[in-house]
Amino acid sequence: MGIFNEMHMDVLKELGTIGSGNAVTSLAKMLGRKVEMHVPKVNFVEFKEISAFIGGPENIIVGILVSITGDIQGIMMFLLKMESARSLVRAMMGGAEVSEGDFTEIELSAIQEIGNIMISAYFSSLAGMMNKQFTPSPPFISIDMANAILSVPAIEFGKVADRALFIESSFSVNNVDVGGYFILVPDLPSFQSIMRALGVE
Repeated sequence: MGIFNEMHMDVLKELGTIGSGNAVTSLAKMLGRKVEMHVPKVNFVEFKEISAFIGGPENIIVGILVSITGDIQGIMMFLLKMESARSLVRAMMGGAEVSEGDFTEIELSAIQEIGNIMISAYFSSLAGMMNKQFTPSPPFISIDMANAILSVPAIEFGKVADRALFIESSFSVNNVDVGGYFILVPDLPSFQSIMRALGVE
């Protein structure tokens, strides 16, 4: 997608900021407590560069993936470092101790639900801004090295795009800093549709 100018980037950054803000608000409602959001960092980066933002290619992370169909097609991922995933599960389970090793089934279910809520909230804000209809698939969760998880969008969309909208969303829950990462990968027609819907040709 070598078609960007400054206006494209401004629109993409606005999308990232509003979407992640909506997602964090939904997380606060889900947890029933205040969640303080910091200003998100929004970039359009090559797939091969993304792992550097989340601890390196061999860092073990949690990934929640959702496919998008409808007026917009592509995928969205929500990524968490392991310590952030444990902090969120602890908050969701009322401060209960969380496994230091592999997550239990209940803990995995909690993480998947958190990812689903945040991605759905992101989609909701995107649909409202664009006045478009699209449907997310059920979420798929994976725990693996960053390179392995990021290979999914790279393989699936590498033929039409080598970059993704990457939103680093940091927030605090119970005075503990948590970092989550959204990756939005629309196919090329969908990217162009997003730009048109938001008034950028």
